[in-house]
Amino acid sequence: MKFGKVEQPELVDFTIPPDHPETEILLSKYKDDRATNFYVGCAKWNRQDLKNFYPRGTKDELAYYSSQFNCIELNATFYRIFPGEQYEKWYDKTPEGFKFFPKMTNEVSHLRRLNDKVYEIADRYLEVTSLLKEKLGTIFLQMHNNFNPKNWDRVVRFVEYWPKEFQLAMEFRHTDWFNDEKVAQELYHLLEENNIANVLVDTAGRRDLMHMRLTNDEAFIRYVGANHESDYPRLDDWIERLSQWKKSGLHNIHFFVHQNLELESPLLSAHFIEKLNKQLGVGLQVPQTLNTSKPNTLF
Repeated sequence: MKFGKVEQPELVDFTIPPDHPETEILLSKYKDDRATNFYVGCAKWNRQDLKNFYPRGTKDELAYYSSQFNCIELNATFYRIFPGEQYEKWYDKTPEGFKFFPKMTNEVSHLRRLNDKVYEIADRYLEVTSLLKEKLGTIFLQMHNNFNPKNWDRVVRFVEYWPKEFQLAMEFRHTDWFNDEKVAQELYHLLEENNIANVLVDTAGRRDLMHMRLTNDEAFIRYVGANHESDYPRLDDWIERLSQWKKSGLHNIHFFVHQNLELESPLLSAHFIEKLNKQLGVGLQVPQTLNTSKPNTLF
């Protein structure tokens, strides 16, 4: 994932901004005694991408990956709608409690850009994706960088159309969605009213996407490491913020680790999980094949 890549990450201020004022108000509505659900994973399970992870002789990468992590941000579904048999195979290969968080096909988001032709495509996508059954997590829709607020009516129609039995998260990248306060407020309230998560993207070159505005009881966070020594303290800072949100009422934390060059995403994930377990009392498995005691092997 090279989105937001910069040549000199050491010059970037990676400080997590203060929460949007309405985030705490929103979370207070959810504050109760329910347990918090934590899902942490990578974006892919491909052996070529995830270096230093698969033991020699691993034959089924998904089966092994899902024995170490409790979820995957499924980016493969962005590029094509797989036949139903493929989703059934993914379901059968993964253990109970594992979840997939698939990306909506680019036919909807990029090629047709939420026009009137996308609804049949979305229905076809959901028909096969639903074969993941209880292992289906939140589906996320990532809009193109140049999809701007001039397309507001398309967003409203799509949100109103979306079947509410499927959890949805939306990622907007054009700067005008956040730089214009009126537009931002209208977007946040539309998502909040329809129980749609507002995706947060933590990447070096687009700090404006760290708007820190949650819109429902889900923090859907896409963390992009810069292949730099700063990647680890950045994760530590997220532990602090998630701890605050949990105390404020958040019940669903979905955190996905990327890198500009996918060399050490499993190592970053393991570091994050260890810290999460320690500080928030979570019991997630730490991927066992990784040397988490000395994570900075690249640096």
